[in-house]
Order: sequence, then structure tokens, then C-alpha cells
Amino acid sequence: MNHDAYSDDHVRSVLTSAKSIAVVGFSNNPDRASHHVTEFLIRQGYDVWPVNPGLAGKEALGRTVVASLADVPVPIDMVDVFRNSEAAGAVVDEAIAVGAKIVWMQLGVRNDEAAARAEKAGLTVIMNRCPAIEIPRLGM
Repeated sequence: MNHDAYSDDHVRSVLTSAKSIAVVGFSNNPDRASHHVTEFLIRQGYDVWPVNPGLAGKEALGRTVVASLADVPVPIDMVDVFRNSEAAGAVVDEAIAVGAKIVWMQLGVRNDEAAARAEKAGLTVIMNRCPAIEIPRLGM
């Protein structure tokens, strides 16, 4: 897949197919983008699981924070990656291991090697985009 451009239909299809989303790199600081996006996704009706080992077991935005993707107690449709491009590779490997369907790397996050591994394993990959921007832009 060409990760330099995604059709609106493709992005809409990805966002519509996802029901459960794990946000890796969640911050409990309301000034951080990962906090804002998590809150936005919850308001949109997604089943959102904040992932941050330093906050594991604590409550945030009415959700229990988990330490890793393996700790999410439901099947994960989409993994939203709030880690840098280099660290995204390990998150992608974990997403593959737990059977996630989609890896979504946030604005400024791109790892083509990890994307190739994910796609080879059957996952859909979106990079350098934000669902909190795409959902309103697409009128969803």
C-alpha cells in the first residue's frame, strides 16, 4: 500500500470497521494529544483502552489503564500509536502478536519497515494521521 496518500473511502472504512481501540502511549495529562484523542474517541462511541505501563491499574477518563496490548481484555480492532517512529516498531510487533486488525500511527509517526511487517501479517496500516482529525473531516 502507498502510505503517502490514503483515499477518503479507505480511511472512512478503517474508522468504521474499528469498534475497540487501544491507545498506546496514553498520557493522563489533559494537555497531551494522546489524552485529547482518547477522550475524543470515547465520545465517538469507541471502546477505548488507554495503554501506559506507568499508569497501569489507574483510572483515566472513566477507563482502566492497562500496561500493554496483551492486557486489553477484549479483542483489539485498532491500535492507535502515540510513540515515536522508532518505538512504533515494537508496538506494531505487539499488535500483530495480539491479533489486532489495524495499526494507526499518529501524526509524525511513520515506520515503513513495521508497516510492511503488519501488512504481511494481514493488518491494515495508516501512518501519519490522526483519527480525531479524520473523523470530523470525513463528516463521521
